[in-house]
Amino acid sequence: MFYIATSLKSSSCKCVARINHVIASSFSQDSTSVLKAEYDAVVIGAGHNGLVSAAYLAKSGLRTAVFERRHVIGGAAVTEEMIPGYKFSRASYVLSLLRPQIYKDLELKKHGLKVYVRDPNSYTPVRGSNKSLLMGNDARKNYQSIAQFSVQDAKMYCAFEKHLEKLVSAIEPLLDSQPVNCAKLNSFSIKDKITSVTSLRALVKVGMVGKDFPRLYELITAPASKILDKWFDSEPLKATLASDAVIGAMTSPYFNGSGYVLLHHVMGETEGIKGAWGNPEGGMGAVSNAIAKSALSHGASIFTEKPVAKLVVNSNKKVTGIMLEDGTHVKAKAVLCNPTPRVTYLDLLEKNVLPEEYRKEVDAIDYTSPVTKINVAVNKLPDFTADPNGLDSKPLPHHGCTIHLNSESMAMIHEAYNQAQQGDIPHRPLIEMTIPSSLDPTIAPAGHHVCLLFTQYTPYHLKDGQTWDEKTKKVYADRVFSCIEEYAPGFTDSIVGYDHLSPPDLEKIFGLTGGNIFHGSMSLDQLYFGRPTSSYSDTRCPVEGMYLCGSGAHPGGGVMGSPGKLAAEAALYDLKKGCLR
Repeated sequence: MFYIATSLKSSSCKCVARINHVIASSFSQDSTSVLKAEYDAVVIGAGHNGLVSAAYLAKSGLRTAVFERRHVIGGAAVTEEMIPGYKFSRASYVLSLLRPQIYKDLELKKHGLKVYVRDPNSYTPVRGSNKSLLMGNDARKNYQSIAQFSVQDAKMYCAFEKHLEKLVSAIEPLLDSQPVNCAKLNSFSIKDKITSVTSLRALVKVGMVGKDFPRLYELITAPASKILDKWFDSEPLKATLASDAVIGAMTSPYFNGSGYVLLHHVMGETEGIKGAWGNPEGGMGAVSNAIAKSALSHGASIFTEKPVAKLVVNSNKKVTGIMLEDGTHVKAKAVLCNPTPRVTYLDLLEKNVLPEEYRKEVDAIDYTSPVTKINVAVNKLPDFTADPNGLDSKPLPHHGCTIHLNSESMAMIHEAYNQAQQGDIPHRPLIEMTIPSSLDPTIAPAGHHVCLLFTQYTPYHLKDGQTWDEKTKKVYADRVFSCIEEYAPGFTDSIVGYDHLSPPDLEKIFGLTGGNIFHGSMSLDQLYFGRPTSSYSDTRCPVEGMYLCGSGAHPGGGVMGSPGKLAAEAALYDLKKGCLR
């Protein structure tokens, strides 16, 4: 078995270099080969949000450059060939939340983005039985599957989805507009009042949901368990939906605020199908590549292996550019920052730039992460006891789904959370498995597959001084594989190799503070008015000419693109109005 941790073995290093060459060749333009001394706008970090910002800025005619620390673009939306022949969506792994307007504006299909729609999209096998829950876009099939567990639940499910869709339609305008910055409402600045008008309109639309507003309020504030218990009786259905509600969050479905992410179940869109999820051909890096190609087509420059040391700020507390780690000074009227708020404000700005009170507020942002991602190469398709493979071993509908394991009950999820709170690795981790190669033949050798395991709850800090060393990683990986074995016997023997990313690895490799995939927890106190902080809930930073364009800004995490678009719009507005000189 070929195992990779944070440091790659020599054979895998060659693979990564080869993939980097492929990515670089996709962007071979003269504009990317020469670093200029000055640009209109600079973007720090080539994550998908940073690339979205760059594409909009360049499309509007600004001289724009992106500086990326790593050798590949995409941030967490990246494809890397860690094991020869197997292309992993190494961090983020499914697509749905990317805003439709961004698809259209940036012409992502024209720039090569192809997405395989997953239908069905959710599969929960019940351990030790021949029962499973399979759900997708077909209401009749959903009814039949859910009815195995509860006829009443089967009748209610369609109404539940329609209820969520109605609530999503109420809050959706918030995703595409700046949050209301309450501090600016009391400002004497005409500019501040004007820029708040659009945000206020979007917020007012939420209130126009009318008689459903109490239900929206309940969904946003209540535990997911409370919401689901009102609608359903069967545990496999409730646990499947609850796992979506807590995904990526160090919380339990029994805790207040966990209900909000239930909306992600129907919030997204793929290929024009509301609520559908998909796998990009070539992995999640294909999304970032398409956005980058759009930016490049409008004249933007993208530089990899160019880490930024700091933002350059003059005596008037205005950003004038950036300083690279190699000492190169690049001037810019606007700097858009894709890293987390902690990295942006506490690492890239000198200490005397921001008031100490604001630095403390940034320092208090919660980045707790429960996530360990294990990317696995296998030599055969997983064979689930609940739904055995056919004689030809070709992928069946459930192989293309998000496969929920250790999700037979909400109590099981809660138990894993409780163990993590004690600093322990849970006995039965919550596992979301996807097998993108069952739909996309380009990412694995013929007959072989890529299995992406998004697991939780794994604490960043383990008890009794333990660390995420190679021994601990192997213990955890073996525990995850053992759990999968109970659902799909033979899985462990099929493993060719795997890439293990613990919370500290996610922080080190991708710059995700605390290993948090959302650039900060998506808890109620860190959404909308409170993102990134309650005193400055704005894409515009407290320093003139500086903008936060990553997932640490409103509306938050997921491969959505909104933070990047909103930051670009704010910068363009300020430049047009002459606010930045």
